[in-house]
Amino acid sequence: MAHFDTEYQRLEASYSDSPPGEENLLVHVPEGSKSPWHHIENLDLFFQRVYNLHQKNGFTCMLLGEIFELVQLVFVVAFTVFLANCVDYDILFANKFVNHTDSSKVTLPDAFLPVDVCSARIHDNVFVIFILIISGVFWLHRLVKFIYNICCYWEIRSFYINALKMTMADIPYFTWQEVQARIIEIQKEHQICIHKKELTELDIYHRILRFKNYMVAMVNKSLLPVRFCLPLLGNTVFYTRGLKYNFELIFFWGPGSLFENEWSLKPEYKRGGNRLELADRLSSRILWIGIANLLLCPVILIWQILYAFFSYTEVIKREPGSLGARCWSLYGRFYLRHFNELDHELMSRLSKGYKASSKYMNCFMSPLLTVVAKNVAFFAGSILAVLIALTIYDEDVLAVEHVLSSITLLGVCITICRSFIPDKHMVYCPEQLLKVILAHIHYMPDHWQGNAHRYETRDEFAQLFQYKAVFILEELLSPVITPFILIFCLRRKSLEIIDFFRNFTVDVVGVGDTCSFAQMDVRQHGHPAWMSAGKTEASIYQQAEDGKTELSLMHFAITNPHWQPPRESTHFISLLKEKVHREAAAVQQGVIAENPAFTSTHSQSDSEPRSLIANLLMGPPSLASLHLGREGSINPVSIGVSEGASALHSISPVSTSLHLRGSYPSARLPRPDHPAVVAGRAMTGSGTDARTISSGSSAWEGQLTSMILSEYASTEMSIHALYMHEMHKQQSRGEVSRHTWHRQESDESSESVNEDIEAARNFPRSSTFPTTSHQEGPAQQSSSQRRYGGASDPVSGSFRAQRTPRMPMGGWSEENQMGRHHDPVPEEGSEDELPPQIHKVQHASVNMKQW
Repeated sequence: MAHFDTEYQRLEASYSDSPPGEENLLVHVPEGSKSPWHHIENLDLFFQRVYNLHQKNGFTCMLLGEIFELVQLVFVVAFTVFLANCVDYDILFANKFVNHTDSSKVTLPDAFLPVDVCSARIHDNVFVIFILIISGVFWLHRLVKFIYNICCYWEIRSFYINALKMTMADIPYFTWQEVQARIIEIQKEHQICIHKKELTELDIYHRILRFKNYMVAMVNKSLLPVRFCLPLLGNTVFYTRGLKYNFELIFFWGPGSLFENEWSLKPEYKRGGNRLELADRLSSRILWIGIANLLLCPVILIWQILYAFFSYTEVIKREPGSLGARCWSLYGRFYLRHFNELDHELMSRLSKGYKASSKYMNCFMSPLLTVVAKNVAFFAGSILAVLIALTIYDEDVLAVEHVLSSITLLGVCITICRSFIPDKHMVYCPEQLLKVILAHIHYMPDHWQGNAHRYETRDEFAQLFQYKAVFILEELLSPVITPFILIFCLRRKSLEIIDFFRNFTVDVVGVGDTCSFAQMDVRQHGHPAWMSAGKTEASIYQQAEDGKTELSLMHFAITNPHWQPPRESTHFISLLKEKVHREAAAVQQGVIAENPAFTSTHSQSDSEPRSLIANLLMGPPSLASLHLGREGSINPVSIGVSEGASALHSISPVSTSLHLRGSYPSARLPRPDHPAVVAGRAMTGSGTDARTISSGSSAWEGQLTSMILSEYASTEMSIHALYMHEMHKQQSRGEVSRHTWHRQESDESSESVNEDIEAARNFPRSSTFPTTSHQEGPAQQSSSQRRYGGASDPVSGSFRAQRTPRMPMGGWSEENQMGRHHDPVPEEGSEDELPPQIHKVQHASVNMKQW
């Protein structure tokens, strides 16, 4: 491998996540007063299990699911061996006759071979014996793991009941934020973590998502080899569950991994002196794991084929068009994932954007393919109609060989053809659809905006939102392709991986080693083009791509309103919220020209959605909103929670249970002291956690209130995401577009840096969060904190950004250019990443209620 050096240096933690004076705190509790959950040694696994039990709706549901997984494995192997060795297919296909003394009718058991014959055929087949041995060992491993997990989850069940005061029957009615709030509360009593008196929301997220945050960051910095340039296929993405499993095995928990336990990076990887030796060691380890994958390839491939066959055959028969449906790719989930975003939060966002994404992809129906599909469907339908008519006339027609098969295949063919025929009554607007998609997924490359109608944009979006058939095919090919990616692509990045973990790992008190990007610190990882100008010290190498630091910070703050960010982050949030509120006030006054907030939200709908957006932008006062008519007139009207929920329903697929049982009749407004109204004000104003206010007169009302307020928080985040993209577009005008889809080794201009800084200085302050002046910046820094990529003027406190040449992988500077290996692949996006520079939306009317 190439031996080259990088310019990275280790980043110290920019702030402590502990209250002042508690940095080295060790809480002592007398033996007699210790609770069963005092000083849990492995808090990472503990919090992960608490989260998993909540997401699986309790101990019983989780136990039943685990048991069925074990049974499913036995069934797949046993049923496959039985079909291959114990069935006489000549009798089954009527190629051989069976003599019956009592009946001439052939039954299904007649096609089964005798037990002794079946057993002999199995014993004589070496390959079948080998498969059974491998499967047996794997099943025993799963069984031992199952028993161990049941013991651990029984303890978690006891924790829920005795510490959190939640029964298993009530878990489905509690949101995760409510569970998390109780965990934070009982820390004072039980001292789950003895290194801190108080836990924060970020502590819990860091422990649950420690390794996932690293993966999101590596994808964001284009470190993982998942993008390839192939002949004929062009730029493609290949990222499967098997490849992801191998990445995690190598980096985090496998033998010889970089971490010595769940919360600590091995000491040798924190020092830069032996980086070349560590890179060689990692390269050798990747090679051996790649060879092991190659040797196990036949077994894994057979399992993948069998599992896919048993899983999808019935679905395809029942719904042939399901293969033409789309799903978010694994790469897309990493690319679109925020730092510190839990699985259910991510899937909630992506599910809300699913319908708009499907409509956008359907805009690109090929006219030629449509013509062919219509005619093929006509011919197939004609033949099918004749066969059905003959069958109705005389059912003996079905006894004719292949008639039933022909009817089935013709039906499948017609269904597939219909999926290629667009709805003639549907009107498509790609730019508007792409804007709606952005409101939910929050990330999008700059060059997509204004080019939504181009097939290049569609092809790149298809890497995030792929056909289900493509997903299945990639998973089937994964056992064959994964070894070669490990051996020939990942090994050459060994030194960059070593440098990444050394430079972007920080030790947080009470948490351990975490990815520095997961701190969401705009000072260390902010991007000047994403409203962080003047507030970030990060060089181009330390900046997170695509505004991920800023967007992740806003998402986490909105999702966890009780969280107290560090001073710099609080300042950033307050400036952004104040800017959005001021722009909303301008909307109310009719000043809408060149207004980013109005431009961003104008595309969402024509009536209630726009009212809701205006209401959320306006913030604390109440749930009253503005009703903007089709002509654009602004008429103040008062709406209740019911109408707000209806508006949210038109933006995203809110559960239809919101409209059941007349919980919030639209005929009357809720009282001012109604819990939902009070909670809504608190959410948008004082920052009270909307999802913890679910104490209605019944579990149903409490859950309903949480759902409504959760939708308000989701919409608030959509507004901020759209607004930040608009501001990014304005700040990026005249600057070379930086995005991760097609990164090049080129110098980057810094002509617009001063303009960005000046724009940031003029941001108004907010009374919602405590703020500090720019001049206080140097005084806030830790003495051990270094400045990268810029210098601060000690008098004015202004920041001078320094731009350095653009290096491959978005930040890896290689001194030994002669020994460098070039990747054949334009780097990436993943379970996450791309950059945004957005053109204004064309104001075409789109009724959001259609999706």
